[in-house]
Amino acid sequence: MDVFKKSKIWFITGTQLLYGGDAVRQVDEHSQTITRGLNAGALPLEIVYKGAVDSAEEIDSLLKRANTEPECAGIIVWMHTFSPAKMWIRGLKTLNKPLLHLHTQFNREIPWAQMDMDYMNLNQSAHGDREFAHILSRMRINRRIVVGFWDDRETQFQIADWMRVCAAWCDQQTLRIVRFGDNMNNVAVTDGDKVEAEVRLGYHVDYYPVGDLVETQKGVADAEIRDLVETYEAEYLVAQELRSNEAAWRQVWEAAREELAIRRFLEEKKAKAFTTNFDALHGLNQLPGLASQRLMAEGIGFGAEGDWKTAALTRLFSVMGFGLEGGSSFLEDYVLHFKGEGAILQAHMLEVSPSITRERPRLEVHPLGIGGKADPARLVFSAHEGTGVAATIVDLGDRFRMIAAKVQCLALEADLPKLPVARAFWKPEPNLAIGAAAWMLAGGTHHSAFSFDLSFDQLEDYAELAQMELVIIDENTNLRALKEILRVNEVFYRSM
Repeated sequence: MDVFKKSKIWFITGTQLLYGGDAVRQVDEHSQTITRGLNAGALPLEIVYKGAVDSAEEIDSLLKRANTEPECAGIIVWMHTFSPAKMWIRGLKTLNKPLLHLHTQFNREIPWAQMDMDYMNLNQSAHGDREFAHILSRMRINRRIVVGFWDDRETQFQIADWMRVCAAWCDQQTLRIVRFGDNMNNVAVTDGDKVEAEVRLGYHVDYYPVGDLVETQKGVADAEIRDLVETYEAEYLVAQELRSNEAAWRQVWEAAREELAIRRFLEEKKAKAFTTNFDALHGLNQLPGLASQRLMAEGIGFGAEGDWKTAALTRLFSVMGFGLEGGSSFLEDYVLHFKGEGAILQAHMLEVSPSITRERPRLEVHPLGIGGKADPARLVFSAHEGTGVAATIVDLGDRFRMIAAKVQCLALEADLPKLPVARAFWKPEPNLAIGAAAWMLAGGTHHSAFSFDLSFDQLEDYAELAQMELVIIDENTNLRALKEILRVNEVFYRSM
């Protein structure tokens, strides 16, 4: 993804001149060593060392540069020595980039036999980081705090975790979402305030009539369609009876035509997410389910039925999870399973990303009892097993709320021979009764963005950047306690 190629993280070290210029030079050398060591690890973004700062003027100038520098996706700050925090105030007042406070030390352990006063004065992270953390708390500045030795794998994992949020936040600030058709059937949870979303979350939503897509589709050449169908045959399981059924195989070609048109349309509009609406398909042969599935697998955000908030969220999850193996997708709650601790069958009519399966998807064509169009092509598969996070964003009128739930993806208990769609089957934590009730108490939607790769820490970082409420549902959720949290949140967020 381009955002990972273009974005960098700035590393700034706090110090002061109390111990002389030689000490500052040593701080600088240590910081450069740490930067090189971190960049040698498995971090998704490059770290650029920006120096050891020792005055309010220097800090203010550097942080203002960070605010206006497009490549800067976030800042890591470390206090090697004691850095009087009042000199950070002026710069921090205007900082608008994500911030990670790294509480580390150049040396892993205390050199008991060799440590003297000079060593202790120079290696004062235990002292300086607390001074810096105090001013951040007093100024009510949200940040991620990572505590650990800089060369340890766990420390670098936490930094990488945060970097993915920075990249996703950066991506959302320029994200454009194409909406083919409008919100459908008077559904409340999929609609909301697009202006406030752009103010708070950064992304922009544009409406386009489906006729504009149809015009683009007219320019798709048969040779392009032939090449794409050959790609389908190479990547997916295609039954011989599908190839030999002329009418059904024609639907595969029509699905390819729609995919090529949507790709071209999104590229022309510089959009990285889109929505469809099965009540607005005039001029299209079929619901573009196969296109949605394939584009999601490549990182394009998607929301069904005009759901632009979930389109943005699936794009966010794709960026955060870029390069990881679990996969992410748009999903919808369908059928409840009241057996044992309970579970929910997740699907949609067609639009589920094949990134969440380890099977080779089957390319199939079947009727669709909604939308009034020809039989659509689709990929059929089941999501793999594992722990994941399902999330949604809802508009409460005075604020946005993200609801994030821990779920366990399970193997299907039996085949679904009469349901030829992609699907996942999961148990909400701690069980269906509490997990589903908690989701509904919080006002959650029937659509969700789902990922096998993301953590609640990342979603918390994102929510704090957006100054957005976050409700977490996991194995520790208690409904009585959740009700109290929601009541307290009403007061807190209305006072912001």
